[in-house]
Amino acid sequence: MDILEKLNWRYAVKKFDPSKQLSEAQLERVLEATRLSASSYGLQPYKVIVVKDPAIREALKAVSWNQPQITDASHLVIFARFDDLNHGHVDTFIGHVAGARNLQLEDLKGYENMMKDTVNRLSEDAAAIWTSKQAYLALGTLLTASAVEGIDACPMEGFDAAAYDEVLGLKEKNLRTVVVAAIGFRAEEDTMQHAKKVRKPLGDFVELV
Repeated sequence: MDILEKLNWRYAVKKFDPSKQLSEAQLERVLEATRLSASSYGLQPYKVIVVKDPAIREALKAVSWNQPQITDASHLVIFARFDDLNHGHVDTFIGHVAGARNLQLEDLKGYENMMKDTVNRLSEDAAAIWTSKQAYLALGTLLTASAVEGIDACPMEGFDAAAYDEVLGLKEKNLRTVVVAAIGFRAEEDTMQHAKKVRKPLGDFVELV
């Protein structure tokens, strides 16, 4: 597998083939890769929501300017940030670390306090920006993992986030929609798959100092 070849293969799919669905194994691999994404402190202050239900996706399509990817892709993956970032999130994470690494909670007190100090310093607006950035890191991992697995994806920002929160009942869970990715398999008639990928030349993109 050549990752550069895979990244040149991928594009933001405009038309999915609704007859082609991810297998459970494929979906699990993509989601596991997303779970392993980089995250500041490892805190992962967001939740990944996978929508398969056709009725819910029709409702979401209506608040996504009727973009067909919402309903035609195999699955719709929603990244929603926690709107109430607090010490409880840190405590939960520290508990996971202690269990995974066979440590006592007291051994992690310095790490815990550092994270809680960070949370304390964030204003409501700053917390929203920071948690959203963390969700975008995970989105990047999902897109790359999908390409490696030969699965198509389309990252999407063209939707009414507040309406998504309403349809999915996220406000009651202290979650706010950040970004969406449709995943599945491209339709043969999607002409964009034949367009050459265009990015900045490496010399313009990278500056060596």
